[in-house]
Amino acid sequence: MLFSQVKIMTWNLKNIGSSKTEEHLSYMAKIMKQADVIAIQEVVTNPAGAKAIAALHEELNRKSGAKWDYALSDPTVSSPYRSERYAYLWKTQHIKLKKKAFLDQHYQEKIEREPYMATFQYKDLEFTLVSLHALPKKHQPETEIKYLKFFPEHYAENNLIFLGDFNLTESHSVFNPLKKQGYNPAFTNQKTSLRQKCINGDCLASEYDNIFLQQEVFTVKSAKAILFFEDFETIQEANKISDHIPLLIEIQ
Repeated sequence: MLFSQVKIMTWNLKNIGSSKTEEHLSYMAKIMKQADVIAIQEVVTNPAGAKAIAALHEELNRKSGAKWDYALSDPTVSSPYRSERYAYLWKTQHIKLKKKAFLDQHYQEKIEREPYMATFQYKDLEFTLVSLHALPKKHQPETEIKYLKFFPEHYAENNLIFLGDFNLTESHSVFNPLKKQGYNPAFTNQKTSLRQKCINGDCLASEYDNIFLQQEVFTVKSAKAILFFEDFETIQEANKISDHIPLLIEIQ
């Protein structure tokens, strides 16, 4: 029996907007083209954010030899100070968006940047991505991550995959209720945020990004942390692309 295999990437792109040059966007597209669908966090809310995602989409269409589509969220509502947009990009040949992607409204008052959700069809496989950019570590992201445990109940018909920048390690107890429901992290002991300065060749700081999915529904064929900063002369140059590395999984 043949199983459908799909490659999913998550990447916090550090204020993607006017700060990103054409060269930056071209480099991002080169990294992203190996995925089938990509969840992006930290798109700025001003028009430059939407413009950068549109330019990234064009770049992927040009560079990857595949046709892509994209969805961009409205600005998140809870806090004007930390409001952002999210985005998804996907290869249209394999992946279909089932219905319009949306910002979840169940916990809009509780989660500052409410998750951006999209259901995709890949051959016989249907999955719903729940992309989140949680509060910064010093503002206790666990106070909002705790609401994710209710999502499997709200979306009982969907095969959920939680992904994004949680600003917390997957070993934190706030993830235990999700793990009890069978949602396990694709990555363990994997640092994903960049240091400002490498220390003895160690350029990664904290375990912040991850992908949680039900191993009884999906088999993780591979899980890869993409150390893109190795392509740059200095960590400062790499930080202009992003202060997070992308994570890529292949599932069936």
